[in-house]
Formats: sequence, C-alpha cells, structure tokens
Amino acid sequence: MKKLLKKCPKCSEYSLQETCPKCNEKTLSPHPAKFSPDDKYARLRIAEKYD
Repeated sequence: MKKLLKKCPKCSEYSLQETCPKCNEKTLSPHPAKFSPDDKYARLRIAEKYD
C-alpha cells in the first residue's frame, strides 16, 4: 500500500495519518489532481471558477 503525505487544514501540520496527531482534525491530500490532456470536464470547471 502506498502512503501519501496528508495535511491538516486547521494547523497546517503534515502527516501520514487520516487524522492530525496534533489537533485531531481530519487530514486532506495537499497534492493536485492528476493532469490529463483529454479532460472531459475542464470546460465546466473553468466556467464554474469564473461564475
């Protein structure tokens, strides 16, 4: 199983765990989504961003 680094949105600590060991908040992935030149939904995402 591959372990990815995760970041706590509350205290900005990095961890490999699902919850932050410092503040017990749920951690999120700081990595961007994988890029694909065949992105079918790019138009919709861009339209929503600028609406």
